[in-house]
Amino acid sequence: MLLHSYLSSPFARKVRMALILLNLADRVVTRKPDLDDPNDPVRQANPLNKVPVLVRDDGIPVLDSPIILEYLDHLAGGGIIFPREPEARFRAVTLEALCDGALDACLIIRNETIFRPEKFHFAASIEHEAGKVERALDAIEADPPWVSAMPDVGQITLACLLGYRDFRFDGSWRDKHPRLHAWHDAFAAAVPAFVATAPRDE
Repeated sequence: MLLHSYLSSPFARKVRMALILLNLADRVVTRKPDLDDPNDPVRQANPLNKVPVLVRDDGIPVLDSPIILEYLDHLAGGGIIFPREPEARFRAVTLEALCDGALDACLIIRNETIFRPEKFHFAASIEHEAGKVERALDAIEADPPWVSAMPDVGQITLACLLGYRDFRFDGSWRDKHPRLHAWHDAFAAAVPAFVATAPRDE
C-alpha cells in the first residue's frame, strides 16, 4: 500500500502510529507529496488534495485519518484499536472526533499566523479557533482516558493532539492541564509508537 503523508502532520501521525501498533508498517510505503503541484498523484488519490491518503493494494484510495484507522484495524483482524463493545467504541470514536476537531482548529490558527502577513491576521478567527482547542482540552482534563499499551483510536488521537500542541504551540497546554500533562507523559512511556512517530519538519 502507498501512504501519502507528511511527518509534520498530526493526522498522518495517527496513521503512522496505527501502522506500528497493528504490525502493518511493513505493508506500506510512505511518500511525501507536493500539495502545490497540480500533477502530484496525491490529487488523483484525494481530490481534496489533503493528507493522509492511503492507497490500497487494489488501487482504491482511503481518505481521512478516522477511516484509514478503521481500515487498518480491519486489516489487522478488527477490534484492536476500535473496541468491539459498543459503549467502549462510542467513547473512543467520540474522543477521536473531539480531538480531530481541535486539531482542525490548530491547523487553521497555524495557517492564519504562518501564511498570512501579520497585518492581515484575522484576530477574531484566531481567537474563535483557539477557544475550540481550549474547551476541548478543558473537557478532557476533567475526565482523561486511561493509558494502555494498546490504545484505542480516541487515545491515539488525543496523544497526537497534545504532541502537536508541543510541536507547533510550545507546549502551552501543559500548565493549565496538569492531568493531561501526566496522561501525555504516561502514554509516551507506555506506547513506544508515539515516540517513534514524533513529528518533524521535512
